[in-house]
Amino acid sequence: MEDVKLKCVVVDDSGLQRLSMVKLIKDHPNLQLVGEFSNAIETKNGLLDLGVDLLFLDVEMPILSGFDLLDDLRNKPLIIFVTGKTQYAHKAFDYEAIDYIHKPVTRDRFNKAAAKAIGLYKLQNDKSSVEDDRFIFVKSNLKKRKVMLGSLKYIEALGDYVKFVTNTDSFVVLATMKSFEKELEDENYLRIHKSYIVNLDRIQRYNSREVEIDGEKIPLSRHKKTLLADALSSN
Repeated sequence: MEDVKLKCVVVDDSGLQRLSMVKLIKDHPNLQLVGEFSNAIETKNGLLDLGVDLLFLDVEMPILSGFDLLDDLRNKPLIIFVTGKTQYAHKAFDYEAIDYIHKPVTRDRFNKAAAKAIGLYKLQNDKSSVEDDRFIFVKSNLKKRKVMLGSLKYIEALGDYVKFVTNTDSFVVLATMKSFEKELEDENYLRIHKSYIVNLDRIQRYNSREVEIDGEKIPLSRHKKTLLADALSSN
């Protein structure tokens, strides 16, 4: 799916902001603009015919807000909120938004958000990963969050917290490495350092000091080298 192109719609009551977002989308090799709307009512009707993959959505608009629009949609595309207000960020992620961009939008910030959406789209549509339905639940922000094990790259200890790094994002939970080490002991994961548990399937290369996963270098403990080599040889 290297040549994936997401069909995008921009929704914003500001003509200047729409113009800015349209240019950013048109300049991106993996995005295709299929529509732009100035309010939620037009958007709801337009989405029925466009087959949209990704929605760049403002929050505060006349009559219906961006959240109202999402409440009315039966089949929701991927969502990136683009707004001038910061106070809606927490609510945005309750709607499973990919990202929350604060105006004015820079090219670098836009590209980072787009990369998250493209990564998630590929994950959801990659037929080679359909059979891998293994998952665990972790508690994040007082809610249970489902983590697909095939998309999990590694887990990192951060004091009293644990950081999960997946194909599309990263998040922190209040927990111990020991609890996840035990939960994942029958899966294809290995603790290679006091602060890291890695997905063996995602390791691209390694030496006596570190492993590499998607360009990230993760330290390898000396006493874990043999264990890692054995695990990879039998993997």
